[in-house]
Amino acid sequence: MQHLHRLPLVGVSVLLLALVGCTVTPHRAPVEERTVGKPPAPTTSAPSPTPVAEPPKPLPGAENAGKPGYYTVKPGDTLIRIALDNGQSWRELARWNGMDNPNIIEVGQVLRVVPPGVDPTSVTTRPLASTRVDSRPLDAKGAASGAASGAGSGATSAATTTGNGASAPATSALPSSGPTGVVASAPTAPVIKDDDDISWGWPASGQVLAGFDEVRNKGLAFAGKAGDPVFAAADGRVMYAGAGLRGYGNMIIIKHSTNYLTAYAHNQTLLVKEDQVVRKGQKIAEMGDTDTDRVKLHFEVRKQGKPIDPAKLLPNR
Repeated sequence: MQHLHRLPLVGVSVLLLALVGCTVTPHRAPVEERTVGKPPAPTTSAPSPTPVAEPPKPLPGAENAGKPGYYTVKPGDTLIRIALDNGQSWRELARWNGMDNPNIIEVGQVLRVVPPGVDPTSVTTRPLASTRVDSRPLDAKGAASGAASGAGSGATSAATTTGNGASAPATSALPSSGPTGVVASAPTAPVIKDDDDISWGWPASGQVLAGFDEVRNKGLAFAGKAGDPVFAAADGRVMYAGAGLRGYGNMIIIKHSTNYLTAYAHNQTLLVKEDQVVRKGQKIAEMGDTDTDRVKLHFEVRKQGKPIDPAKLLPNR
């Protein structure tokens, strides 16, 4: 009987232990996440906006390209060369086109080569492909003094730096001396306006070494000794006196009328200055050998910028 009474007690004990075990909350160890050896997740940023390219700026005078009385600058051009080929003064070109620095022109730039107010259809300008020459720096002071008046008279404004990065200056100034005997006064009208009124004379007394040839010699070459006199071939006004074109040495250019000018190259000494009025037979220089292999005078006559044979104009000796 005692064993029968113990069985319910044992069962009650087991039941109580089971209930206690169910009510105990389990204690778990904390879990820590680690990323040993694992690279951090890449961060993404918004793409930077693509810069918008500015449209290229038009070159100075581009709106006049192809029009009579205008010239488009080509590689290797210089202002002196353009002026000579069009029968004008480089200072006049600088003023008509509002140029502050005549040493800087851009390939593709369009320059006015006839005076403002002149009907360009009545003037024939014929730039020529001539022997290549290198340029020396021009004196920008005189040209800059007239830039404002030139721009106000209808000349096309010319920039002095590359505008759109696509073109470059047509020529660069070389580190050598510029023109000598230059004055900054404003140019005036030529002494003679009618071509038929020009009286021609010989520029030197020496023997003619080489005659006119459109390809090899665009004028006459005169023999002589260093210091021999060089004479103005006709009345006119000095439009250039200096050494701005290598290959010509010390050179003088005289304008005699609207269409005619003469050039005197390789001189030892220049005796006149720009804008000076000279008369036929006046001594303007002394013969020399600058930028040539011997003492001589290279003499050119140009009509509307085109070289012509001086012998057809000079009188018989």
